[in-house]
Amino acid sequence: MPVESKDASHAISTLNEGPLHAALKEWYAQPGDATEVLVDGFLIDVVRDGLLIEIQTRGFSPLKRKLAKLAQSHRVRLVYPIACEKWIVRMKGRRSKKVLGRRKSPKRGAVEDVFAELVAFPALCAHPDFSIEVLLTQEEEVRRQYPDRAWRRRGWVTEERRLLDVVERHVFGTPADFAALLPDELAEPFDTAGLAGAVDCPRWLAQKAAYCMREMGVLEPVGKRGNAVLYSRRPS
Repeated sequence: MPVESKDASHAISTLNEGPLHAALKEWYAQPGDATEVLVDGFLIDVVRDGLLIEIQTRGFSPLKRKLAKLAQSHRVRLVYPIACEKWIVRMKGRRSKKVLGRRKSPKRGAVEDVFAELVAFPALCAHPDFSIEVLLTQEEEVRRQYPDRAWRRRGWVTEERRLLDVVERHVFGTPADFAALLPDELAEPFDTAGLAGAVDCPRWLAQKAAYCMREMGVLEPVGKRGNAVLYSRRPS
């Protein structure tokens, strides 16, 4: 595996990573792992026995080229946290450490939320050397008020995310692993409204899930009902 010094042009300083990313990297790394390693010109969070592990706490789009290139000659895993429980912490002022309040958010993330980002490169999930690991987490979201910014949110800006705990881990190594998310009771053919009802998620997310699973070869369109596309599971 080509390993280079950390001052290569494609390196991204660890000073740019947020508290959530840093905490997940520390939590994920095992004895014997290497961290912050340059491989083929890209900085990799964790390297374990030839497996390149990239932790991403935001959107997937910026990683499309990097992951596709690395998967050509390496085993690659993308680790993505989804907050199944989240607490909102409000801080006073720009630099103050005073906490104004802490409340639990009513929003609860689920494994299926990964499809919201996976639309960036769904076909990559069919690559034999690429996998995704979804971590369901408990997090704190720290918000600080800047009166001159985010006027629609009354000046409240999300400053950082903090890891409290990892509750569950789900590894998707093949398209069949994603197919397992489809409920057994989901009658075929189905449209995205039916999928949303069966999974208990918004229809916009069901639409993204259907698109992703179609691109990775899990679903196939079999007709239409009005303007809605009908899908069936593709035989394995």
